[in-house]
Amino acid sequence: MANLLSTCTSESGNIQHISPQNAGWEYVGFDVWQLKAGESITLPSDERERCLVLVAGLASVKAADSFFYRIGQRMSPFERIPAYSVYLPHHTEAKVTAETDLELAVCSAPGFGDLPVRLILPQEVGVEHRGKGRNQRLVHNILPDSQLADSLLVVEVYTNEGDTSSWPAHKHDTAVEGQETYLEETYYHRFNPPQGFCLQRVYTDDRSLDECMAVYNRDVVKVPKGYHPVATIAGYDNYYLNVMAGPLRKWRFTWEENHAWINSPDYPR
Repeated sequence: MANLLSTCTSESGNIQHISPQNAGWEYVGFDVWQLKAGESITLPSDERERCLVLVAGLASVKAADSFFYRIGQRMSPFERIPAYSVYLPHHTEAKVTAETDLELAVCSAPGFGDLPVRLILPQEVGVEHRGKGRNQRLVHNILPDSQLADSLLVVEVYTNEGDTSSWPAHKHDTAVEGQETYLEETYYHRFNPPQGFCLQRVYTDDRSLDECMAVYNRDVVKVPKGYHPVATIAGYDNYYLNVMAGPLRKWRFTWEENHAWINSPDYPR
């Protein structure tokens, strides 16, 4: 069995830590910090770029010559308004101080360019609705491939109770010029009410990888390859934060042939 599920076992501090080393891949790193008001963390100056996403709460961020004081606006991701985020290029140390109780996601990937530190305001986040019928979701494009970064792609997705997401099944694990890119991916899940769960399956065409997981609040699913749909359970709305990275910073994917018809006018029947 593949080790694709990272369960949350703590309520404070560094509650999730995914690295290329412990995930067994090359690019994506992902951490979640739960901090009390007044607590701080320092992020190192190293070879990785980072995108700090304020999942919930307010914070001040000091990085290089930039100081962003008391940023943030939502106290829960289920307010469904875009997050405040901060982009940090590689070789940039940063100090984050929680101004309220803070749920902070730290997304990372290899950095190599000469980009500036920047604040990503909610009004700069692309908001779109995707799908129809029982296959609808709300998407916040925090760091899409149309915005500057070296490796990172970051997006928030909301799926209502009983609906599917990341569906029809798609994959991005093979470099095919102009058609598909290799991208590792993490899913950080939250639920409203918090005792809920969803089902997420990760599988390949040949079924050499085929895992279906019950995912609970603040768990992370790792997607090294294959298709990776999400199905919510009645009564529980789902939020997830996606981080993707690979050798080419483009989101290009391939639909699973059997289910691509769900994108057609024939659905819903």
